Amino acid sequence: MIKIRIIFLLLFAVSHITYAQLSTKEIAILKINMVKAVENSKLTDSLFASLNKLPNKTALITGYTGTLEALKAKHSWNPYNKIKYVSQSLKTMQKAIDMDKENLEIRFMRFSIEFYTPSFLGFSKDLVQDKKEIVKHYQNENFGLADRELVKNVAKFMIDSKKCSSAEVKLLTKHL
Repeated sequence: MIKIRIIFLLLFAVSHITYAQLSTKEIAILKINMVKAVENSKLTDSLFASLNKLPNKTALITGYTGTLEALKAKHSWNPYNKIKYVSQSLKTMQKAIDMDKENLEIRFMRFSIEFYTPSFLGFSKDLVQDKKEIVKHYQNENFGLADRELVKNVAKFMIDSKKCSSAEVKLLTKHL
């Protein structure tokens, strides 16, 4: 009986270790590289390949993968591939949100993807809902694991997006 408990505890520990795929430092480096990837298709492809190899992706890693799929669309010259990548990106983002509905960063990533996608393509269906969820985080001052810089950058982006009411802008401005 003790052996079974030990095996169960080991399996439980291993399952949690496999979800802790990237350290805090590696996540910080990934965030820096994600910003660079906006203008660098080779870096986008490299980061995408690296994240795609990870087993049992966390919600945040899944969100980063979805964002990289959107960047692949940005870098593609072929209109068919652009649409294919954006479509896949939004499916991946939905998967990430389903894994962690309360994650400000994931909601923001999807909001920014849909914000920059031309509305006539019909891919911007979650903009209003994501805006509401993001604003709710600011109302409740519930930022989870988001660092101060991310909280500030999200607030600035939301204000600049012109998608927020004057009351929402006032709320977001408090966090700049």
